[in-house]
Amino acid sequence: MSPRIEHLTEKKLVGQYLSMSLSQNKTGQLWGQFAPRIREIENRVSADKISLQVYPPSYFRNFKPGNEFVRWAAIEVKTLDKIPDGMCPLVLSAGLYAVFDYKGSSTDNSIFQYIFSTWIPQSEYQLDDRPHFEVLGPNYRNNDPESEEEIWIPIRKI
Repeated sequence: MSPRIEHLTEKKLVGQYLSMSLSQNKTGQLWGQFAPRIREIENRVSADKISLQVYPPSYFRNFKPGNEFVRWAAIEVKTLDKIPDGMCPLVLSAGLYAVFDYKGSSTDNSIFQYIFSTWIPQSEYQLDDRPHFEVLGPNYRNNDPESEEEIWIPIRKI
Protein backbone atom coordinates (compact mmCIF):
# COMPACT_ATOMS: atom_id res chain seq x y z
CA MET A 1 0.00 0.00 0.00
CA SER A 2 1.54 3.27 -1.12
CA PRO A 3 0.49 6.55 0.43
CA ARG A 4 0.12 9.86 -1.29
CA ILE A 5 2.42 12.57 0.03
CA GLU A 6 0.62 15.81 0.86
CA HIS A 7 1.58 19.17 2.26
CA LEU A 8 -1.10 19.97 4.83
CA THR A 9 -2.03 23.61 5.31
CA GLU A 10 -2.76 24.81 8.83
CA LYS A 11 -6.08 23.57 10.21
CA LYS A 12 -8.16 24.87 13.09
CA LEU A 13 -9.88 22.20 15.17
CA VAL A 14 -12.33 22.19 18.05
CA GLY A 15 -12.74 19.14 20.21
CA GLN A 16 -12.08 17.26 23.39
CA TYR A 17 -9.09 15.19 24.48
CA LEU A 18 -7.99 12.53 26.93
CA SER A 19 -4.62 11.14 27.95
CA MET A 20 -4.42 7.39 27.35
CA SER A 21 -2.21 4.51 26.23
CA LEU A 22 -2.78 1.57 23.91
CA SER A 23 -3.10 -0.72 26.92
CA GLN A 24 -5.52 1.71 28.64
CA ASN A 25 -7.42 2.83 25.56
CA LYS A 26 -10.15 5.39 26.30
CA THR A 27 -11.09 6.17 22.69
CA GLY A 28 -14.67 4.94 23.11
CA GLN A 29 -15.12 7.08 26.22
CA LEU A 30 -13.71 10.15 24.43
CA TRP A 31 -15.95 9.81 21.36
CA GLY A 32 -18.91 8.93 23.57
CA GLN A 33 -18.54 12.31 25.29
CA PHE A 34 -17.76 14.30 22.14
CA ALA A 35 -19.98 12.91 19.37
CA PRO A 36 -23.34 13.94 20.89
CA ARG A 37 -22.06 17.53 21.15
CA ILE A 38 -20.75 17.98 17.59
CA ARG A 39 -23.86 19.93 16.57
CA GLU A 40 -22.86 22.63 19.10
CA ILE A 41 -19.75 23.48 17.06
CA GLU A 42 -20.25 26.43 14.71
CA ASN A 43 -18.32 27.20 11.51
CA ARG A 44 -17.63 23.53 10.66
CA VAL A 45 -15.65 23.04 7.45
CA SER A 46 -17.25 19.65 6.72
CA ALA A 47 -19.05 16.74 8.37
CA ASP A 48 -15.73 14.83 8.63
CA LYS A 49 -14.56 13.91 12.12
CA ILE A 50 -10.89 13.99 13.12
CA SER A 51 -9.30 11.45 15.47
CA LEU A 52 -5.92 12.95 16.36
CA GLN A 53 -2.99 11.72 18.46
CA VAL A 54 -0.25 13.83 20.04
CA TYR A 55 2.67 11.59 20.96
CA PRO A 56 5.60 12.59 23.22
CA PRO A 57 8.89 12.93 21.28
CA SER A 58 10.30 9.59 22.53
CA TYR A 59 7.05 7.62 22.10
CA PHE A 60 8.12 5.57 19.07
CA ARG A 61 11.80 5.23 19.99
CA ASN A 62 10.92 3.58 23.33
CA PHE A 63 7.60 2.06 22.35
CA LYS A 64 5.59 0.17 24.95
CA PRO A 65 1.78 -0.32 24.92
CA GLY A 66 1.63 1.47 28.29
CA ASN A 67 3.24 4.69 26.99
CA GLU A 68 0.81 7.58 27.30
CA PHE A 69 -0.25 9.98 24.56
CA VAL A 70 -3.09 12.45 24.09
CA ARG A 71 -5.99 11.58 21.78
CA TRP A 72 -8.38 14.21 20.44
CA ALA A 73 -11.87 13.85 19.01
CA ALA A 74 -12.32 16.96 16.87
CA ILE A 75 -13.98 18.79 14.01
CA GLU A 76 -12.27 21.20 11.61
CA VAL A 77 -13.64 24.75 11.78
CA LYS A 78 -13.17 27.96 9.79
CA THR A 79 -12.49 30.09 12.88
CA LEU A 80 -11.90 29.60 16.57
CA ASP A 81 -14.26 32.43 17.53
CA LYS A 82 -16.92 30.36 19.27
CA ILE A 83 -15.87 27.29 21.23
CA PRO A 84 -18.55 25.41 23.19
CA ASP A 85 -18.04 25.06 26.95
CA GLY A 86 -15.99 21.99 27.80
CA MET A 87 -14.26 21.93 24.40
CA CYS A 88 -10.81 23.19 23.42
CA PRO A 89 -9.18 24.67 20.33
CA LEU A 90 -6.25 23.02 18.57
CA VAL A 91 -4.27 24.49 15.69
CA LEU A 92 -2.74 21.79 13.50
CA SER A 93 0.46 23.21 11.98
CA ALA A 94 1.22 22.92 8.28
CA GLY A 95 3.59 20.18 7.20
CA LEU A 96 4.28 17.11 5.11
CA TYR A 97 2.16 13.98 5.60
CA ALA A 98 1.97 10.46 4.20
CA VAL A 99 -1.73 9.78 3.64
CA PHE A 100 -2.95 6.19 3.56
CA ASP A 101 -6.44 5.48 2.24
CA TYR A 102 -7.51 2.65 4.51
CA LYS A 103 -10.45 0.30 4.16
CA GLY A 104 -11.11 -2.06 7.05
CA SER A 105 -12.09 -2.28 10.67
CA SER A 106 -10.82 0.36 13.07
CA THR A 107 -9.91 -2.49 15.44
CA ASP A 108 -7.40 -3.99 12.95
CA ASN A 109 -4.00 -2.45 13.75
CA SER A 110 -2.10 -4.20 10.95
CA ILE A 111 -2.13 -1.00 8.85
CA PHE A 112 -0.16 0.79 11.56
CA GLN A 113 2.26 -2.13 11.88
CA TYR A 114 2.83 -1.86 8.12
CA ILE A 115 3.30 1.93 8.21
CA PHE A 116 5.79 1.97 11.08
CA SER A 117 7.60 -1.35 10.47
CA THR A 118 7.70 -1.49 6.68
CA TRP A 119 6.73 1.67 4.82
CA ILE A 120 8.64 4.28 6.84
CA PRO A 121 11.91 2.28 7.12
CA GLN A 122 11.85 1.60 3.34
CA SER A 123 10.91 5.16 2.36
CA GLU A 124 12.94 8.32 1.97
CA TYR A 125 11.08 9.78 4.97
CA GLN A 126 11.18 9.65 8.75
CA LEU A 127 8.52 10.45 11.32
CA ASP A 128 8.15 14.10 12.17
CA ASP A 129 7.23 15.28 15.67
CA ARG A 130 3.73 16.56 14.87
CA PRO A 131 0.25 15.14 15.48
CA HIS A 132 -0.92 12.00 13.69
CA PHE A 133 -4.60 11.89 12.71
CA GLU A 134 -7.35 10.04 10.90
CA VAL A 135 -10.07 11.67 8.84
CA LEU A 136 -13.33 9.85 9.48
CA GLY A 137 -15.45 10.79 6.46
CA PRO A 138 -18.86 9.72 5.19
CA ASN A 139 -17.77 6.10 4.59
CA TYR A 140 -16.38 5.60 8.10
CA ARG A 141 -18.21 3.03 10.22
CA ASN A 142 -16.64 2.05 13.54
CA ASN A 143 -15.52 -1.62 13.74
CA ASP A 144 -16.89 -2.38 10.24
CA PRO A 145 -14.61 -4.23 7.76
CA GLU A 146 -16.06 -2.05 4.95
CA SER A 147 -15.22 1.20 6.77
CA GLU A 148 -13.03 3.79 5.02
CA GLU A 149 -10.77 6.47 6.49
CA GLU A 150 -7.64 8.46 5.72
CA ILE A 151 -4.62 7.94 7.97
CA TRP A 152 -2.30 10.99 8.08
CA ILE A 153 1.26 10.32 9.32
CA PRO A 154 3.61 13.34 9.79
CA ILE A 155 6.85 12.89 7.85
CA ARG A 156 9.95 14.74 6.72
CA LYS A 157 12.65 13.88 4.22
CA ILE A 158 15.65 12.03 5.60
